[in-house]
Amino acid sequence: MGWDTVIAALTPLDLAAVGVFLVFWLGISHIIEHPPKRRPSTSQLMAEYRRIWMREFVTREPRIFDSQIVASLRQGTAFFASASMIAIGGGLALLGNADQLRGVAQDLTASADPVVVWELKLILMLIMAANAFLKFVWSHRLFGYCSVLMAAVPNDATDPVAMPRAMKAAEVNITAARAYNRGLRAVYFGIASAAWLGGAIPLLLATVFTVAVIIRREFASVSREVLLDTSDRTSS
Repeated sequence: MGWDTVIAALTPLDLAAVGVFLVFWLGISHIIEHPPKRRPSTSQLMAEYRRIWMREFVTREPRIFDSQIVASLRQGTAFFASASMIAIGGGLALLGNADQLRGVAQDLTASADPVVVWELKLILMLIMAANAFLKFVWSHRLFGYCSVLMAAVPNDATDPVAMPRAMKAAEVNITAARAYNRGLRAVYFGIASAAWLGGAIPLLLATVFTVAVIIRREFASVSREVLLDTSDRTSS
């Protein structure tokens, strides 16, 4: 079956809904990671606190607390990576029974789409799950790199390599967090993509709702207001 046949099986509304979905999914990361300077995102604010964490880490004794935090972060990425693998396995199982899925869907909706359309809907969900898995695995590995760099920071805070090495750990930590956040957004959009099983309109509505939730959490949440508070900053 050629791509022309596959595209022909989709309605113009389906194509538009998928196009909007992909544009928002790919664009939201750029907006969050490169926001206007006058309105930083929560992720950007947290990145600066990660740098502060590593500066404090140099002089903290003992450093067990810091190692526990990194271990906790790695556990979170491992959990979501495992959950993504389970989702991929379930999606592949459904993909092999797309004809039965279509039969169930026809009992619930008035849709009579061919099997190839249902396979495409499942493939979109699989793409999101696979993307999330790859992001979480990479984040897990980067947090591992961060822990090694932290272990390489000399115990003597006056050592000339202590602070530069801690700042390297901070930047790797920030990169790991960025991959983790991208994985979470892939999960959000993966859940939204399931709405396509109900049709193009549900997919559009789920996409808009997902984007609204993410934007609110990054730019209009209570946690962001807390991070913006300057009461904990010392005057120079």
